[in-house]
Amino acid sequence: MTKTALITGASRGLGAALAEALAPEYHIIAVARTTGALEELDDRIQAKGGSATLAPMDVTNADAMATLCRGIHDRWGSLDLWLHTAIHAAPLAPTDHIDAKDMAKSIACNITATSTLITYVSPLLGLTGTAVFFDDPRMGQQFFGSYGATKTAQIALARAWAAEKAKIGPKVQIVTPEPMPTATRARFFPGENREALNDIHAQAAAVLAQL
Repeated sequence: MTKTALITGASRGLGAALAEALAPEYHIIAVARTTGALEELDDRIQAKGGSATLAPMDVTNADAMATLCRGIHDRWGSLDLWLHTAIHAAPLAPTDHIDAKDMAKSIACNITATSTLITYVSPLLGLTGTAVFFDDPRMGQQFFGSYGATKTAQIALARAWAAEKAKIGPKVQIVTPEPMPTATRARFFPGENREALNDIHAQAAAVLAQL
């Protein structure tokens, strides 16, 4: 029976690289807002002999996530793997100049959506599945107030869940990839030499080797 992997934030960057690395061993359930990028990912997965279900949805829409998880349950009954790479990267700003809308988006995506997804996905993972979160320690760094605070809160949720499920499952892991030339990082460091960063596909392979 084909294993299933849900990837939230799958359209580009590490999420897309993880999807490609897991195919064709896993059927990929790819969630992202950008339909065109998901279709391009699907083409690459099919070229590797794999298959995917595309879900062009916004993770901050709780009703959409409930529909998604219900659909997963009805079609496959369970999930083997959930990789949560979806993130909102608000523009860097001094803490006393953080835009209220940017903070609200950061909270909605990085904290609230993560909490909601944990609630919905946990029953699908059962006792034997694995959930993976990706840390990017920016807490307290200058100009990272919005991103750093909400990313830290996201990982706090993941750490609490991991501690609670340590003896009974599902398995919850937190990994910290090396710096990669992603669109998120480019927003933070626009003048950085991207050639000096770590290859995204190599990082995807390194993450999966830790599971």
